[in-house]
Amino acid sequence: MAVPRGATIAFQRVVSGGTDNEGFTLKQDYLQMRVLELAPEVYVSGQVFETDMKLAAGGGVRTIVNNRFDDETPGQPSSAALAKAADEHGIEFVHFPVEPKAISDDQLDEYARLCDGLKRPILVFSRTGARSTRLWEMMEAKQDQ
Repeated sequence: MAVPRGATIAFQRVVSGGTDNEGFTLKQDYLQMRVLELAPEVYVSGQVFETDMKLAAGGGVRTIVNNRFDDETPGQPSSAALAKAADEHGIEFVHFPVEPKAISDDQLDEYARLCDGLKRPILVFSRTGARSTRLWEMMEAKQDQ
C-alpha cells in the first residue's frame, strides 16, 4: 500500500445489491474503516471490532496490535474475541495495553522490540487511535535519540 505518511486512507468493502431467493431486494452493504499511516506499513485507527477483521485482511493487514486494556468501556470487544476473529482471517493479533498517561521507557523499549518482529503491514489501535499514535511517536522519538 503506497500511501504518503500521515495520509488518511480507508479500507472499504461494498457488496452490491440484488434479490434473495424470494425476490426481496437486498440492501447494499457498505463498511469503511478509517486509518492513518504512522510510518511505512504502520497504520492506526480507533476501536476495531470483530467484523473489521475481514476488511483489514482485504486491505493487506498482516498484524493488528491492541493498545487498550480489556473492559475499559462497556461494549468493547475483548482481546480474546478480537484475536479469534483475526486468526480466522489470517491476521496475527497482539495485545499490548498501555495506560495513556503513564507510558514508561521500559514499555517503549518492549514495544519497539515487539514491533520490529511483527509482519507488516501493521494496524495498531486504541479507543480513538490517539493512545496508539502517541505510543508509536514516543517509541520512534526514543529510538532516534
